[in-house]
Amino acid sequence: MQHWIRILNIKLGWIQDFSKIIVKYITNFFIFELFYSSSKLLNTFTGHRDCVNSIDYSTSNNNQFICSGSNDNKVYVWDIKDSKQVQSFNKHLSSVYCVKFSQYHDYNNSRSVICSSSHDKTIRFWDTKNNQQLQIFNGHTGGVYGIEFSSFNGGRYLCSGSGDDTIRLWDIEISKSLHVFNGHTHFVWCVDISPLQGNNKNDNDKDNNIGIIGGNGYTICSGSYDKTIRIWDIETTKQLIIFNGHEDYVRSVKYGSNELVNTILSGSNDKSVRLCDIRSGQQIQVFNGHKYAVFAVEYSPFVVKNIEVCGNSYVICSGSSDNTIRFWDIRSNKKELHLIEGDNEDNGIYCLKFLQLKKNRKNNNDIGSCINLCYGSRKGLIHILGIISKNIF
Repeated sequence: MQHWIRILNIKLGWIQDFSKIIVKYITNFFIFELFYSSSKLLNTFTGHRDCVNSIDYSTSNNNQFICSGSNDNKVYVWDIKDSKQVQSFNKHLSSVYCVKFSQYHDYNNSRSVICSSSHDKTIRFWDTKNNQQLQIFNGHTGGVYGIEFSSFNGGRYLCSGSGDDTIRLWDIEISKSLHVFNGHTHFVWCVDISPLQGNNKNDNDKDNNIGIIGGNGYTICSGSYDKTIRIWDIETTKQLIIFNGHEDYVRSVKYGSNELVNTILSGSNDKSVRLCDIRSGQQIQVFNGHKYAVFAVEYSPFVVKNIEVCGNSYVICSGSSDNTIRFWDIRSNKKELHLIEGDNEDNGIYCLKFLQLKKNRKNNNDIGSCINLCYGSRKGLIHILGIISKNIF
């Protein structure tokens, strides 16, 4: 272990601007070899009767919860520790494509609220404590697919992508659509908002924010059935960059953070995972290996030793309808680092989420948490993989 601690101090070296790792971020990274050599199936949640399209994770009062959205039109909430379903919301009239725990309600009201988007053209907010619907957003004229909360202003703003070929930005506080982003020529399947800027130490202090909504410098990233990835200025709605390269529908887009803040990761029906550099406007890596569509991509919290560059690399992760989860060295487009095959009952991996589950600390050197991977499948099952700990389950 001391060897790996020393390794974490080696320069990253992939892109010049990324060459120096910041000490305060080191504890956020975990050694990949330890995960894949020791991880096991920890839990399986059953209840959904169709494909699980989305999962999210939250902690509240020392409890740990997962929420999920499915083609069975339902939103479920699961207690990880007790391994059971604790809430069900069933007012959507069609498939639920995305679910997120609301940062806005948690910060402002200390309420556990879930936001969900659906093919029924609505976005709904659910109070998990009182088991009721709080808000409903209407405005899209097509199904609503991906949603994401703003990283600034305490998550007050929500963006959504739709089958009406548009992106909308909503103000949750006043329940109003603020902006409509036009430019895509087909369904907008996935969206993301750029991460909190490092120079904004208090993202909830509105006096320190510039622009109409306090989002100056922030952008939205969108992936579409028109095979493009686009970046938009969140204040002006201006389209800034178009990434071409995918040869089929774009199913997942993610902004990087910390040293990778200027990158975008994407997955597509063309079976590939791609990495783009926002500053140059160019695609810089293609990862091939999946046999069918890639529905989910994630930047993992893992690092791996890369012999070719004499340093560490970040690890990315992808889930596919070929029923596999694959891990890749972000600086190498060679064969995947590791492959996890889903159960025969899964029939495809449609969403992924890394969970930093809490555990009881044994001593002062124990960080008190470990990384687990949660994924949802085509057949409605939700699994958690990780390192077995009696203090968690």
